Amino acid sequence: MEKTDHVFIAGKGAEDLVQIFNLERRAPAILARRAVYESQLKSLKEGKFELPKLATLLREHPEVFQLETVGAVALDIAGNVAAATSTGGFPLKLPGRIGDSPSIGCGTYADNCSGACSATGVGEIAMRLVLAKRVCDCMESRCSAQEAVEEAITMIGKRIARVYNEMGLLAIDLLGRIGAAHISSNLTWAYMTPELHRPATSLTGKIVK
Repeated sequence: MEKTDHVFIAGKGAEDLVQIFNLERRAPAILARRAVYESQLKSLKEGKFELPKLATLLREHPEVFQLETVGAVALDIAGNVAAATSTGGFPLKLPGRIGDSPSIGCGTYADNCSGACSATGVGEIAMRLVLAKRVCDCMESRCSAQEAVEEAITMIGKRIARVYNEMGLLAIDLLGRIGAAHISSNLTWAYMTPELHRPATSLTGKIVK
């Protein structure tokens, strides 16, 4: 971003820039860690792992070990907003698939004129609807953060119905108001304000169907 006018480069173009700017290469350790994870999960399923309570949890609630997304939104004392989204990906995705998390405006968006939003769920839905940007546009139009995420989730239910459309949204507006809504079974989230001594946590936002 310091040497080109672009924001997002992938594939051969990114590889070419690595050569041009002599960027440091890192070993793809994630592949090795994935192998370790798969081995440990196999041992866990077979009851051979050192943590028997975890083995029982896996048998009773396999969804605990599914890939998930971690997102955050923030407002600082100067009125700047920020959003960040990191994802575990989509199970059984095709090689080369790019999801919503790195796609600005889809899974993540922040604008000092409106607010910030982070999305979790089916990335293709967030990309088709440019979901995080839609939430921020709604806040710029004087919606509160909660009103904005509820409007977006309601829209998903209408536009993409009767398919796998699970989605959760977190947002913060310029007044520091927080929004959380989802069309999934749950949304685990927490927030912190200067007035709180410890983070407030929840297993659900306002569910919109």
